Amino acid sequence: MFDVGFFELLLLGVVALLVIGPERLPKVARTAGLWLGKGRRMLQSVKADIEQELRADELKRILKEQAGSTSVHEILEETRGALDDIKKETESVVKKAGEQVAVSDRSEPDSSAADDSGRK
Repeated sequence: MFDVGFFELLLLGVVALLVIGPERLPKVARTAGLWLGKGRRMLQSVKADIEQELRADELKRILKEQAGSTSVHEILEETRGALDDIKKETESVVKKAGEQVAVSDRSEPDSSAADDSGRK
């Protein structure tokens, strides 16, 4: 923030010593240090409050986006419905294939019996 070097601080100390005097300088320095500390704490507090508000706004934005999107429960229900449909279709195809195999077994003559009787 401020670019204050050693020589600037030394010059400030000498001027303060001449203006304030050696008797009151420690008390003034202590009071100035307390005010500086209070100012820094207040600045840190304001900075923390601003960061907290920014994080809260970010969380609100994320929650709003998630509320607009499809929930996990809806996606699971849609997936379960699709899987149930696929299961029903698969079962019906398997049942039809089994029926066709049974019908074809009944309609074909027993070739193994004819082969056995022809050899004897």
